[in-house]
Amino acid sequence: MSAIPEPALERVQELLHAMVGRRIAVIGDAMLDVYLHGRVGRISPEAPVPVFEVRREERMLGGAANVAKGLVALGAKVRLCGVVGGDAAGDTFLSEARGLKIDVSGVLRDARRPTTLKSRVVARNQQMLRLDWEETQALLPALERRLLARVRKAVAWADAVVLSDYAKGTLTAAVCRAAIKAAGRKPVIADPKSGPWERFRGVRVLKPNRRDVLAVMGLGADDEAAAARAVRLMLRKLGVGAVLLTRSEQGLTLGCRNGKGKGVEVLRLAARQREIADPTGAGDTVAGVLALALAAGAALPEATWLANVAAGIEVTKFGAATITDEELLEELRGRTPGCERKVWTRAEAARFAAGLRKQGRRLVFTNGCFDILHFGHVSYLEKARQLGDALIVGVNSDASVSRLKGPGRPVQHEHDRLRILAAQACVDGVVLFDEDTPLELIRALQPRVLCKGADYKRKQDVVGWREVEGWGGQIALIEFVAGRSTTRLLDRARS
Repeated sequence: MSAIPEPALERVQELLHAMVGRRIAVIGDAMLDVYLHGRVGRISPEAPVPVFEVRREERMLGGAANVAKGLVALGAKVRLCGVVGGDAAGDTFLSEARGLKIDVSGVLRDARRPTTLKSRVVARNQQMLRLDWEETQALLPALERRLLARVRKAVAWADAVVLSDYAKGTLTAAVCRAAIKAAGRKPVIADPKSGPWERFRGVRVLKPNRRDVLAVMGLGADDEAAAARAVRLMLRKLGVGAVLLTRSEQGLTLGCRNGKGKGVEVLRLAARQREIADPTGAGDTVAGVLALALAAGAALPEATWLANVAAGIEVTKFGAATITDEELLEELRGRTPGCERKVWTRAEAARFAAGLRKQGRRLVFTNGCFDILHFGHVSYLEKARQLGDALIVGVNSDASVSRLKGPGRPVQHEHDRLRILAAQACVDGVVLFDEDTPLELIRALQPRVLCKGADYKRKQDVVGWREVEGWGGQIALIEFVAGRSTTRLLDRARS
């Protein structure tokens, strides 16, 4: 059994960039979680029980909807399929989901079933009691037929699928078969909580936890050897592409068929050592990140590694919390060189820019391809930095450069260009953008100074000039160093 290797930071950044906008269908048991926060200060005079004084009530999406919520936080587009009741909890559920931009066109309402509701009584971040309202019977045939139609439509729309089972009756065998068949070659991740597991036959990844495996597969031990036996047994019996066994503080065990389909490779991944505040929702985080990363083109070991990092962050938060791409990058940058820490997502750069504005400081922005960084670029960047308190550079992605300059460009990969720029002392941050122009990035950052080269004869030729002057900023046209250009360097190299 070998360990899953850690991917390079630039590969992680590439995946996070590709994950934004991917479409994920989440199918399963929809729930509403309620947290009653307060304190216990006395014993009731009516009975020998503590009196809990409620200070704050918090409502949030749970179950399959928690998977959807986490995916939205990472930039995915999500369509949820499930069933809620025709009650007030169902109204709250749909309102919360719509507020998070989750597509609920696949959610049905059934007046005969209550919305699954879990109320937790919490004092000092410690759960004292949980109250459940739920119906766990399988869907009635008529309701199941309606849901099947919504499921097929959602899966056709999606890039990947998550089957989130909380044993509340939504994921019937027919619903699972319909989703898996409609998905075809799209990745399907099944997160089972109950049997029979045969209904998940054909999924790309089955993601059980060790408690369920020990119970369902009848395994008594819980060590590395037992985990390896379990995933091999499940691969053989259940006809799935891979098995990802989550083992809490013992990490993850991944079993998948080798390239020729004849053998099984078992990989392990240690849990990231963190102070655990609450394990609630860690499994949802693994399932969601796994599906989203696979939809973005990650290899299964890469997707598993990223899901493990996300779960390690999630357990440090109380309740079923969400993880952002900024948090993932911040977790990884703690062990990376300083230049890589200046490679930002658009959201990170916008947050930095907002902080400067709050302090009354001037942000300078410029952009370009920066295919081969030369003295002319360095001189230009140094002059730009002198016009304010910080300089952010927008960098065209590889696809954007190719559209602008032709199929032979860029010469250097986008992540190489980002890191070389970030290594310059005059540059405070670099941001990749995929559009043909940096207009949306400029609007997000709201710089006080927008710089371009003096080959632009008029400020009106500079993309974003009107917006920058609209919020009181200025346009600066900086003279280039004569005779220095990427095109000239490439021509000399070719000759």
